[in-house]
Amino acid sequence: MGDLFLVRHGETEWSRSGRHTGSTDVPLTEHGRDEARRLEPLIRSHRIGAAFVSPAQRARETAELIGLHDVQVDAGLREWDYGGYEGVTTPEIQRTRPGWFLFTDGVAPGPADHPGETPEQVGERADRVLAQVDAAQAAAEADVVLVAHGHFLRVLTARRLGLPASAGALFQLATGTLCRLGTEHGRPVIAAWNVRPGS
Repeated sequence: MGDLFLVRHGETEWSRSGRHTGSTDVPLTEHGRDEARRLEPLIRSHRIGAAFVSPAQRARETAELIGLHDVQVDAGLREWDYGGYEGVTTPEIQRTRPGWFLFTDGVAPGPADHPGETPEQVGERADRVLAQVDAAQAAAEADVVLVAHGHFLRVLTARRLGLPASAGALFQLATGTLCRLGTEHGRPVIAAWNVRPGS
């Protein structure tokens, strides 16, 4: 079995300002494109058997810039549905909900097409993605890459490690970085986190 590489998309205007960006399809900034391009040598140095990407343009462009080809778009990799908090920053939310924390409190309900997700619902979606990853790793006997979003990948990491979805709070994840989940003595581990070239 290979390793699982996680790539958070490069910077967007909304990620830079701290706005929760779930369903809004915000493009990369030029800095975000540069962040992605710098990851290409790190990806190229591994044998990739399968790659999956979120449908969002910021993730798809990142996948292209890091040199991934034959990438499968997977709706399961979309970002957390922030419901009524889409486009809102944490400090703005905390003005009316002091002490609010996404990973334990979830989000306010949104419109019918984006009603919001609980941490547990995001965890269930991450579990389904991980089942696909396991199948791809077994079939290819190589590494798998996921290109997606910060909060979703944090929850996915928690679930891979056997932790509850809320434990995603423990894994800060910057834009345009690479993480590697592997195994040690048959158990899942974090082998590298928030990696950029030269770090």
